[in-house]
Amino acid sequence: MAVGCGVVACESSLGEAAEGGMFRLGSDQPIDSLNPFVAVVSESFSVFQQIYPNLVQLGPGDRYVPEFATDWTTSRDGRTWTFHTHAGATWSDGRPLTAADAAWTLSTIKKFQDGPAASMASHVTGLVSATAPDARTVVLTYSRPVANVLTQVTSVPILPEHVWKKYAGGDGGALTTFTNSAPVVCGGPFTLVKYVPKQVALFRRNPEYYGTKPRIAGFGIQFFGTDDAMILALKSHQLDGVQNVPNTSVENLEAAGFEVVSSPGLSFDSLTVNANPKQRAAHRELADPRVREALDRAINRDEIVRTSLLGRGRPGSSIIPPGTAHWYDRTVTPTPYDPEAANRLLDQAGYRRGPGGVRIANGHPMRYPMILPDDTSSGYGLRSFQIVRSDFARIGVRLTPRLLDNAAANDALAADDSKEFTMSMWAWSGAASDPDDTLNYLTCRSWGTLNDTGYCGREWDRLYAEQGAAMDPAARRRIVDRMQRMAARQRILLVLDYADKIEAHSRSWTDLPLVGGESFSAESKIPLQSVRRAG
Repeated sequence: MAVGCGVVACESSLGEAAEGGMFRLGSDQPIDSLNPFVAVVSESFSVFQQIYPNLVQLGPGDRYVPEFATDWTTSRDGRTWTFHTHAGATWSDGRPLTAADAAWTLSTIKKFQDGPAASMASHVTGLVSATAPDARTVVLTYSRPVANVLTQVTSVPILPEHVWKKYAGGDGGALTTFTNSAPVVCGGPFTLVKYVPKQVALFRRNPEYYGTKPRIAGFGIQFFGTDDAMILALKSHQLDGVQNVPNTSVENLEAAGFEVVSSPGLSFDSLTVNANPKQRAAHRELADPRVREALDRAINRDEIVRTSLLGRGRPGSSIIPPGTAHWYDRTVTPTPYDPEAANRLLDQAGYRRGPGGVRIANGHPMRYPMILPDDTSSGYGLRSFQIVRSDFARIGVRLTPRLLDNAAANDALAADDSKEFTMSMWAWSGAASDPDDTLNYLTCRSWGTLNDTGYCGREWDRLYAEQGAAMDPAARRRIVDRMQRMAARQRILLVLDYADKIEAHSRSWTDLPLVGGESFSAESKIPLQSVRRAG
């Protein structure tokens, strides 16, 4: 707890009410931005879920349930969706919270989807207009039927128009420079009242919230640079729960009497090989399919699961994780570890070994920096990198780690030209209930924002559009399966593993359900609304 302001100290300084208690969370992933147009990491979107309204949210059984919308209807042709919202709602500053805020937010994303709002463009796919004919009605009109409208609106935090509108003028560039500093004008079950970057975020129960009031008085998140410090804080009861328990601590926490809950992960760890045709000539061999196949075959995924995950996960195969509802294609199997085949492929490609056994490609040694963001360079990710580095050395490819914080890593990976970026290891995550987010990452439209692979394919984009319009679930499933097989065949991403999602909390607290495999979710407010002290 050696930080400038821990949860306990900040809570005390704010004079937090004792009623309901303060639920204290520990996290190993810091918030990267409080601005939804800028944020990338899942922690930020989990915060947005608690402080902003959403038209709908994910409920138990991975079914969509009302949130700011009380109900909704769909026109017979599937192109018009009408949502009715809560009456008499207000923002935390006392201003009215109405359907107009929802319509403005979606319209703004649509208007700037090719610019400042590009990271949220997939949430308005097919949207023609978002209007509010009255204070309690939102009407979304689409150019064609869209299969995942509820998934889209679940992912959109409704922003207060009276706060954000002044940044949406001109080309909308100011939308990405607004820091949205705490205290934030909120409309969800909690308000963000204090935030110290990479240290602590404090939330109070919002007395003006239109929905079910949380049982707790508030919650705090303390951010840790090391897993060891976070687990020590939990065991010493300076925390009540931990969002991501390292595999090495599971048995220890269980023995200490903590509730440890594990579920199939909603993310996958991957190795990205830059296939961007704009990259500098010295790295152009990375766009060679034979090189990507060789690297894929050189990865010992079983060893990663055994050593890095301590068996708490499974080898990676498809870009859709097994925890994503029913969308995982079981026919996409992990690439077998076969360094001999990998060596043959590189020999056939003409990349011969040079001094020290390092292969030569295009006149230079096959030595590459590997970007390791904070999320990867701490915990098991670093062990996985060490395994991959050893695997690649056996086929004449040398890796050196390039450690960056999450924000700097994202800037390096998402740059349009990607001249310096060669490889990276990071985790990808999508929605628990729907594959659209993950599939969207690999579209041409996401190039320079979310797509860090350099991949852009017309066939992929065509299939992405088809699955989004397939109203028949079976037909959509066939398209999504085809895309999973396509991604595996072309090795767009080298999927390493699916780590189990492991949480822990003190038994002094109860009624903390998992929704979509998580209690602190980017898709649901329900867990933190229902958690309470035991007894």
